[in-house]
Amino acid sequence: MPEIINLGALQLIFLRSKDDTDGSLDLFEMTLQPNARMPIPHYHDRWDETIYGLSGISTWRIDGTEVDVAPGETAFIKRGVVHSFTNRSPRPATCLCTLTPGVLGPQYFKEMAALLTAGTPDPAKMKETMLRYGLVPLLQS
Repeated sequence: MPEIINLGALQLIFLRSKDDTDGSLDLFEMTLQPNARMPIPHYHDRWDETIYGLSGISTWRIDGTEVDVAPGETAFIKRGVVHSFTNRSPRPATCLCTLTPGVLGPQYFKEMAALLTAGTPDPAKMKETMLRYGLVPLLQS
C-alpha cells in the first residue's frame, strides 16, 4: 500500500516517482481538505505540472488567473509560471498531479511534513527546503 505523506490539511500518495521512472515523471494523488491552501505562491524552472481533478473542486491561481479544477478537468502549469492553490469548498478535493520530468520525488514532501509537525514552522527552513528542491517561493512583502 502506498505511503500517505501528511502535511496537515494536505495529504499526498506517490504513485510513481523519479526513482522508479528513470526521471521521466513524478505522479501523486493530492487531497486538499476544506480551506487547505498553498500559502506561498511559487514556481519551478525544471519541470512542468499537470493537474487532473478526481473529486471536489480545487482552485489554482496560475500566472495571476484563477482556474477551478473539477473532476475530469485539467490545469497545466508550465515551468517558470507562478502558481498556488486552495480548496474553498466545504468538501475535500482530490487531484492527480504529474510533474514532467520527474525531479522532485516524495522526499521533498516528507521533509516539509517533518518541518510542519515539529511545531510552528520556521519560514527560513521552509524556504531553504523549497529552494534546495527547485521550488522558488515568492514571499509577499
